[in-house]
Parts: sequence; C-alpha cells; structure tokens
Amino acid sequence: MGTRSSSAPELLDAAVGGDRAALARLLSMVERGGDGARAVARAAFPRAGAAHTIGITGAPGSGKSSLTSALCRVVRASGDRLAVLAIDPSSPFSGGAILGDRVRMADHTLDEGVFIRSMATRGHLGGLSVATPEAVRVLDAVGFPWVVIETVGVGQVEVEVAGAADTVVVVVNPGWGDSVQANKAGLMEIADVFVINKADRPGSRDTRRDLDNMLALRGGDHPPAIVETVATRDEGLNELWEAIRDHRRRSTDSGERARRREARVDDEMRRVLVARLIERAGAMGEDPRWASARRAVLDGTVDPWAATDALID
Repeated sequence: MGTRSSSAPELLDAAVGGDRAALARLLSMVERGGDGARAVARAAFPRAGAAHTIGITGAPGSGKSSLTSALCRVVRASGDRLAVLAIDPSSPFSGGAILGDRVRMADHTLDEGVFIRSMATRGHLGGLSVATPEAVRVLDAVGFPWVVIETVGVGQVEVEVAGAADTVVVVVNPGWGDSVQANKAGLMEIADVFVINKADRPGSRDTRRDLDNMLALRGGDHPPAIVETVATRDEGLNELWEAIRDHRRRSTDSGERARRREARVDDEMRRVLVARLIERAGAMGEDPRWASARRAVLDGTVDPWAATDALID
C-alpha cells in the first residue's frame, strides 16, 4: 500500500508497523493544518496517552542539541525507543524548518529506535510550533514511550514548553547569570530538572551555587534536580536520564503529571474552539445579516459589540 494515497487511519496503521515514510507524512499533514490535520488527530487520539514528554529548553548556544543527541544514546542503551521534535526557526523564504537540529543529530538517522523530526516555529513566539501538541500525539499513538521536544530557545515569552511537557529540562551554562535574569526568563517556575551543560568550563561551581540558592528561596518539597553534564563527551548523561525518570515517578505518584495533562487538554480545547470560531466568523461574511450589521455600525446606530452579539444570537 503506497503512503501517497492512504487515508489518515491507514497511514497511522502503517506507521505503527514501522513505516517511517507514513509517519513523516502524518506529521506533514499535521503541520499543514486544515482537514488533513483534523483527520490525523481523530485517528491518533484513541491510541495516544502512554508516552512521557520531555521538554528541553535553554538559551541559544547552551548545547541543547548536543544534549538531546547524547540523551538519545543513553535512552537507546536502556532499551527504550524515543522520538525527537526539534523545533527550528522558520526559513524567512519558505516558512519551513531550517533543519539545523536534525543535521546536528545525524548520527541517529540509521537507528530504527530513534525518530527525529524538525518542525518550523513559523514565527510563533513561545518557542514551539503551533502544531507541536498534535505532532506529539501522533508520535505517542505510533508507540514511542518517550517524546523529546527541543525548543528554539528561551526568553521571557518562551516558556511555553512547560505546558507541552511532562518533564521540563532547562539547560544553562557556567556563568549563566544572576537570579534576577533567571526569574525574568521564568526558568525557575518551569524547570523540573536543571542541567549545567559544558560543566568542564570555569564558573560551573558558581553556577551550581547560584541555582542552589535560588531553589532554596523557591521552596517546595521536591526542588528540581541539578545535573552537571558535558554533552559532547556524554558525561553526566546517565545522571540526567535517572533524574528524568525519577521526576516521572514522583509526578505520577503525586498526581502532578495528571494535573499537567488536564491543563494541557484545557489549553488544547481552547485553541481548537478559537480556531473553529474564527472559521465561523469568516463564514458569516457571506450572511446577509453581516452587511446589515456593518451598515448599522457605520451609521452609528449600534456599536460593534452589540452588532456581533446579534449575529451570534
């Protein structure tokens, strides 16, 4: 059966059976949006829900891609499969992903237990592609027990990964900065695990002390773990993998994982509702009542709020 003419359910069956071309096509349908993305969502939803999602975020240049690649090796050595969504900046010409992260993780391309996909942000400020939640669901439905989301970067508005991941890993470097900068970026609130990458550089001890002090001020029964790594030499990666699995155990037992997923469903339903309402609003332009309401607003006999209320009612 060729993937080019297959329906979403047929493509999903093929992807579950190991057809990577079918999986790639499903993700392309999700990125394009529209009716195709809806069909994929309907097919994937009943099969999804088992995967644990890991968000990896940090400033550009912190070594997120090297860390993700090294983590792939550790996860595979444990016998598990995983998928990686590398969220790339959009090309200013095509709107597509620049694919830099996938190039940097090319050593995993021959491993059938690792699937890597670059997705374009398309100008989205949160550091995640708007198609990310649906893409995660597809990878979950196909049977990957771990899905890693690597974001573009982090800043005051780029903490959206916290809403998309079960475990959030924040990557910093020695000399990262003071607590004011950290709190501005929102890192203290979203991190479940801190990674001091490039820990062989000067200043790593000071960075560790600063993080310890900031976490002490934050309080809580289970502060984020702090792991020191040198990703280019695979140093500290076993400790990171254990910290991620420990957070999964604790968040499952405490109910935090379920609470995050409930909030994620709320966000997704709001997003879908807004999209559907925008579609309905566009269709209203063909309704004769729209022209009448517009004329009333222009004449000053009714305000825009009252006019739209009448259209909705």
